[in-house]
Amino acid sequence: MTTLAATQFLPAVATASVAKDSFVVSVHDIAPSNREIAEKILSELAQHGIRACSLLVVPDYHHQHPIIEDRQFISWLGALESEGHEIVIHGYFHERPRRAGETLRERFITRFYTRDEGEFFDLGYDEALRRITNARDTFRAAGLKPRGFIAPAWLLSSEAKRAARDAEMEYTTRLRTVVDLRSGDDFPARALVYSVHTQWRRVTSLLWNAALFQIAKSKTLLRLSIHPQDYSFPAIWQQIDRFISEMAQIRTPTTYQDWIAEQRLRAARSM
Repeated sequence: MTTLAATQFLPAVATASVAKDSFVVSVHDIAPSNREIAEKILSELAQHGIRACSLLVVPDYHHQHPIIEDRQFISWLGALESEGHEIVIHGYFHERPRRAGETLRERFITRFYTRDEGEFFDLGYDEALRRITNARDTFRAAGLKPRGFIAPAWLLSSEAKRAARDAEMEYTTRLRTVVDLRSGDDFPARALVYSVHTQWRRVTSLLWNAALFQIAKSKTLLRLSIHPQDYSFPAIWQQIDRFISEMAQIRTPTTYQDWIAEQRLRAARSM
């Protein structure tokens, strides 16, 4: 970790929450094509007092529209960051081309589970480093301050994880953990997330998350992951809204970068 990277993280450390139990709402797959829906989601979250979210932004979602070419979108992100939201690098293209000779396990994970979006699932070090550093430099050139990298579908190869650390990213997350890339600490925290592409997936998601929410309520950190398409299904959004309403009253909303900062402060105080 360079001195520059450590210095850049100090503002988050200084403002870290001191609350015991925290609540991170992350909004995934943010790109110019879904800005309107993302704005509606953030507006509804704000009505519940959730004004600090981790916003997972894709630099060039499905090769459709590089964000650096959209000045209005970049200005919007800058305004959100200045309001207290966190901008997180979320892959680069958010897609993984199919390959010949894939194993049954690889096909299941990359096609059925992630619908060809597990970009960093088995990406090698050099290419992972190139994509993450390009994204980091693009965001910084736009005046943004990304400190975290989260792979699409939380699928991150060991080589890509090393690349994220070497690209001066402070943390990453997986489906079941939050990872401090500086210290190497893994913090157990299962994310609530929905799969909405088919009816049976939506029904299963509602049942699974209802049960998981009861378990997650007893944990120090509760993570709720929202995708833009979730907003299009009333039953899904009603459950999300109920979870947010309940947690906003008893937990402190925060971002991943501030939560990691808080853990570092606690570790330093205990030494």
